[in-house]
Amino acid sequence: MAHCFGLIGCVIVLVALLEGSAAQTTHIVLDNQGWIIPTAGASAYTNWAATKTFMVGDTLVFNFANNQHDVAEVTKMAYDACTATQTIGPILMNAPVNITLTTPGEHYYICTFTQHCSFGQKLAINVSGSPSTAPAPPMTTPTTTSGPTAAEGPTAGCPPETSGPTAAGGPTSTIPPNSASVVACTSRFLVIASMFIMLML
Repeated sequence: MAHCFGLIGCVIVLVALLEGSAAQTTHIVLDNQGWIIPTAGASAYTNWAATKTFMVGDTLVFNFANNQHDVAEVTKMAYDACTATQTIGPILMNAPVNITLTTPGEHYYICTFTQHCSFGQKLAINVSGSPSTAPAPPMTTPTTTSGPTAAEGPTAGCPPETSGPTAAGGPTSTIPPNSASVVACTSRFLVIASMFIMLML
């Protein structure tokens, strides 16, 4: 019985790891220093961002003292010129400011307090699309196969990597697996396998 529970525990942990592999990341801007006029110079935020990978769904956290700083998203032109006459959205003044990245591409943030941006309190990041937002791979024309159907196997509902000969006797076609489907299918397979092991013990 103890052996059975041990196997179940391993399966549960593995499934959790697989399903959590695409979890979003929270980035504390400039780490412990927070959103400040950088003492290391204007390159402090550039150097910090260069060590990070930003994905759609991630969150930026700006920690600062209220009434001493704020956060505004601006265009690249405004970022370069350190002007806040036209911001993208409202100026955020209550710390901590949490900004969820919803679109890929370049994003620019500055502090609008007098000369703070000119002194280096500005952040530029490049956001990549998350795997979940990537378009699904193209599917080829369905083919007919002999033998057991996909629903009869332990990985029912999983997309096969290759399909059998077409009804017209043509060559086999390859269907690239979708990464999200692979994770889901692996999870289902592990759950089914653990149930099978429990029945056998």
